[in-house]
Amino acid sequence: MQLGFLTACLPKLSLEEIADWAVLQGYEALEVAAWPDLGERPFIATHLNVENTDSVYLAEVKSIFDSRKLKLSSIAFYDNNLHPDQDNRDEINGHVIKCIDAAAALGVETVGTFIGRDWNKPVRENLAIAKDVFTPLVKYADSKSVKIIIENCVMEGWHPDGYPGNLAYSPELWEWMFELGLYLNFDPSHLMWMGIDPVTAIKPYFDRIPHAQAKDIQINTELRNFYGYPGKAIVRENPWDVGWWRYRVPGLGDVDWRSLIDSMYEGGFTGTLSVEHEDPIWGGSPEKVKIGLKVAFDTLRPLIVQ
Repeated sequence: MQLGFLTACLPKLSLEEIADWAVLQGYEALEVAAWPDLGERPFIATHLNVENTDSVYLAEVKSIFDSRKLKLSSIAFYDNNLHPDQDNRDEINGHVIKCIDAAAALGVETVGTFIGRDWNKPVRENLAIAKDVFTPLVKYADSKSVKIIIENCVMEGWHPDGYPGNLAYSPELWEWMFELGLYLNFDPSHLMWMGIDPVTAIKPYFDRIPHAQAKDIQINTELRNFYGYPGKAIVRENPWDVGWWRYRVPGLGDVDWRSLIDSMYEGGFTGTLSVEHEDPIWGGSPEKVKIGLKVAFDTLRPLIVQ
């Protein structure tokens, strides 16, 4: 198991600057953000330009990792592949293909994305749409020896009522997407607020988890008793503000990392555990983000065999 982090938390830094800092801190891998330029949307970045297929550029990217003995663990583009606007959906699906091409050229095993959802339709109709969307994507990825991994983030902010906006939030849906040839980028934090125990949930599925993310969550049970699981219903100016929980870096929340990582070893997980930093306390500037990444490193490093 290697310890890494997703580069999207440092959007203003170059990939080379991030790689230098990661090595100094002791990280072994980077999950590299590869969104197109979407402006100031939070938690995205373009550290790998998958539009650029020039062999010189790709060789430069590979050199950044090879020269520092870092692993490029996955290419990250998490967006709504079932977007209700067909033009947006086609553009997002097309960018996934570009990420697959870049992964194949760079020798990267996985590309991470979301199932997503058309929030105007019920889950059952979305699953039928998803089969049509992902069957050709999986076939294309297989032809390039690349796995498409789906993060189990709920993406509640995509739904007008704060319900799940990414149809990969439970083991029931994992089993459905595995039948399509997809894999899981396992993140325990999202399960916690859905009332699912991540240690129990992960155990049957290690053969479908080539990559995992490490994000923590801090839960306020008193506020949950007031709002209920879907969160704020009357005043919710920020669609992502559920009101009774918030993401934290590992070590500052409620995930039992010792039990979870022990279970991952027992299940034979040998991939990268990639810190996804979305902690509002240790965010807002590169300096604070780096402190958060150090807290995560100090929490997880003693639990991972070197």
